[in-house]
Amino acid sequence: MCGIVGYVGAKECTAILVNSLTKLEYRGYDSAGIAVFEGDRIKTVKAKGKLKEGLIKKLENEPHFTATAGIGHTRWATHGEPSDINSHPIGNGRVSIVHNGIIENYRKLKEFLISKGYGFESQTDTEAVAKLLDYNYDGDPIDTIIRTIADIEGAYSLGIMFREHKNRIFAARKESPLIVGKGKGEMFIASDVTAIIEYTREYYLLEPGEVADITADGVTFYDMHKNVIEKELQVATWDVSAAEKGGYAHFMLKEICEQPDALKKTINPRIKNGLPDFSECGLTDEKLRSYRHIYIVGCGSAMHAGMIGKYVIEKLARTPVVVDIASEFRYRDPLLAPDDLVVIISQSGETADTLAALKLANSIGADTLAIVNVVGSSIAREAKMVMYTLAGPEISVCSTKAYMVQAAFMYLLAFRVAYARNVIDEKQCRHLISELSQIPSKVQKCVDDQTQYQKVASKLISADSLLYIGRGLDYALSMEGSLKLKEISYIHSESYAAGELKHGTISLIEDGMPVIAVATQHDLYEKTMSNIKEVKTRGATVVMVCSEDMKFDGNDVDYPVMLPLARDLLMPLVAVVPLQLIAYYTAALKNFDVDHPRNLAKSVTVE
Repeated sequence: MCGIVGYVGAKECTAILVNSLTKLEYRGYDSAGIAVFEGDRIKTVKAKGKLKEGLIKKLENEPHFTATAGIGHTRWATHGEPSDINSHPIGNGRVSIVHNGIIENYRKLKEFLISKGYGFESQTDTEAVAKLLDYNYDGDPIDTIIRTIADIEGAYSLGIMFREHKNRIFAARKESPLIVGKGKGEMFIASDVTAIIEYTREYYLLEPGEVADITADGVTFYDMHKNVIEKELQVATWDVSAAEKGGYAHFMLKEICEQPDALKKTINPRIKNGLPDFSECGLTDEKLRSYRHIYIVGCGSAMHAGMIGKYVIEKLARTPVVVDIASEFRYRDPLLAPDDLVVIISQSGETADTLAALKLANSIGADTLAIVNVVGSSIAREAKMVMYTLAGPEISVCSTKAYMVQAAFMYLLAFRVAYARNVIDEKQCRHLISELSQIPSKVQKCVDDQTQYQKVASKLISADSLLYIGRGLDYALSMEGSLKLKEISYIHSESYAAGELKHGTISLIEDGMPVIAVATQHDLYEKTMSNIKEVKTRGATVVMVCSEDMKFDGNDVDYPVMLPLARDLLMPLVAVVPLQLIAYYTAALKNFDVDHPRNLAKSVTVE
């Protein structure tokens, strides 16, 4: 959730650190700061608020820096309110650190350090780590770091500076991601490659329990026994422009418009001889035939993509599927067995609750398949099998193209499971793949003309609350539509199965209340229309998202949103686009920060 950067090289580092921090703004934050070696001391500048109004403004009033090494941080408050003093870096003059994660035993550490004469200024758990490093310091920074992190409980990543070791920075991690970037005569640390892609494409993955000693000339990695570790250099394959707006008003709009291409990049490499192919990750037909149950686990939009998977896999493959919210999965003591498949979905591959669910599934012996977007992420490395969605970087906090390709993967998996289990034959499977391959062009039609979504959004901006309804796949999709609207427009919305309205929810309907009905399934259309009539009779303003061939009474629907025709089974991939764009334009018309909604972080790396 927080963002860490660091630099050591020949260049003045302040501008590099701040620029790298701007590339991590998408992760969400409430304060920011940097610490650099300036003369014989560590100079720290930090401020509450956004970079432009806080840290950057403060730096403009500072004398010119000459430092060539330092660390930086964007903070998302977990312990202690957002404030200058709680911002990172945190230290005592001899040690300075930046920290992502939660130190679970910080109270115990703090009590111990107070007994040794240390005082505390901030409300953060991070300060306990900084003071413990100082307490343990014996002149050898690696020994000091190893002894310190051995006493820390929780998930964390750390960037560390010692005043006595000028022009060296150090890094350590447990669970929370951290990479070490390799440039020409310069080195970097960062929470993810987005922060440093402008400077280098080459990086090392720091694993849990490892420590990095970094100078301008290179890096040495150590394990917890101070053994030197050799690492393979990774190379980022996506272009720098992928992390830029490219003329769009917001990253969210850009990423919505990138969905046709993202779909092609996800679908096409997984098709061989006209059939979906998972052989590259070891998911064979023999395995698919052997699974007793399939579990799908994710958070937020990833879980909603899993709901699409449940409907499609059960319908096509006649195989029972359980979808779980990752944060609840471990605590209900799931009845997993070695002959179950657990599908883990995460854009970042670092989602803490999802990673914990994956580890539980592995410990029980179930097969695990990760569907992630970030190559080399923690979930990708932990899972027994992994498939990458290849959507490119998603910068907006609000997920759009990542959800789209996750859902597309659910279809590919459903087709292959059904084929492997002989529920559909080769001809049927090829036909399904052929129709799936046509979806990108239909999505393109949805993004080409956005006027109808703007019109709907203009009617929603004054709403205090609204409902999304649907049946079957439409209900699964309505959950995602509701989430999109509430997270960026701050309008309260809920999604309900349309058939549940009469069981309590319809009491909320009052004159003028918007109801967005998703009605793309022809076999359920008449039933959904009856629910639309129910809410319309009670004064609702109805927006209906439906296929262009569906007939309706204009008195029942105030704002129809018509979609290109596709097989009902595949319609969620088309119908999600209007829901995304309606949410986008509603937030944009309200002049909200679409890409950085309040209180939200892109990568949720704490539980």
